[in-house]
Amino acid sequence: MSKNKISKNWLSERKRDFYFNQSKIQGYRSRAAYKLIEMNDKFKFIKKDTCLLDLGSCPGGWSQVAAKLITKGEILATDIKNMEKLNKVTFIRGDMNDKEFCEKIYKYFNKKVDVIISDMAANTTGNKDLDVYRTGELCLNSMDLSKKILKRDGVFLTKVFMGSVFEEVHEKAKKYFNKVIKYKPLASKSSSKEIYFFCKGLLNI
Repeated sequence: MSKNKISKNWLSERKRDFYFNQSKIQGYRSRAAYKLIEMNDKFKFIKKDTCLLDLGSCPGGWSQVAAKLITKGEILATDIKNMEKLNKVTFIRGDMNDKEFCEKIYKYFNKKVDVIISDMAANTTGNKDLDVYRTGELCLNSMDLSKKILKRDGVFLTKVFMGSVFEEVHEKAKKYFNKVIKYKPLASKSSSKEIYFFCKGLLNI
């Protein structure tokens, strides 16, 4: 292995350690919290009165960040796994592939929401291509939900993995939203194929 590659690997490991250690120091449930902090600093979409839906919320890092920023709004978190209780956050357990569960989310708010954030990923099977595809399906389903419950000028932020379904997700995002920006936060592991789509403004379709 070249010195260059060793140096890059070392820096990458240090970066991962930094966010992990910071999450423990600051009391976040996951290092992923810093991804949302960075993206909100960049795009400034979570306000004090935001009505927000957090998809794939467990263990709760993103909901924690949202709860610190939202003082007059509302936060609903959902996941197929159970999430420990958080102040100012309502949690509903369910599967985004289940249409009845999506309807339950819609009925919970009974109004349009400002922001939908999704850090969802399918449970790993050991087959990376299959895992990427299944995560892409979750993303497509959440995009359909956003079309139904998001305000016209709302924001949809979602994780996507590079792979077979990536272009399908990207094309659908461009079809649904006025603005689609691809972004990889510094807190995202350099070895990870994940990337985030920041989508804003629903199109009339």
